[in-house]
Amino acid sequence: MPQYETMYILRPDLGEELVDRAIEKYQGLLREQGADDLDTQHRGKRRLAYEIDRHREGVYVQMNYSAPGTAVAILERSMRLSDEVIRYMTIKPEAVAVAEVAEAE
Repeated sequence: MPQYETMYILRPDLGEELVDRAIEKYQGLLREQGADDLDTQHRGKRRLAYEIDRHREGVYVQMNYSAPGTAVAILERSMRLSDEVIRYMTIKPEAVAVAEVAEAE
């Protein structure tokens, strides 16, 4: 299964309990879709580089996992429809490494 890395930013006005619940929700969603090696890092509240939806700060969360591509589509759809997520991005780390090697040559 391919490796993926998803970074998402939650609204800063969510309480600690709601942040934990959101993290568990997305972890559970990935596990239901067959994700393995799920590693989640709660990076905490940080200042954003620019304002998003009138928010100057956000709660950053990073998830590294192995999953089929369909799981990523389902996860991103859930985040897009959610009010608690203000921004998200998924990358395939080995694709980045291949691009860097090609660029160096």
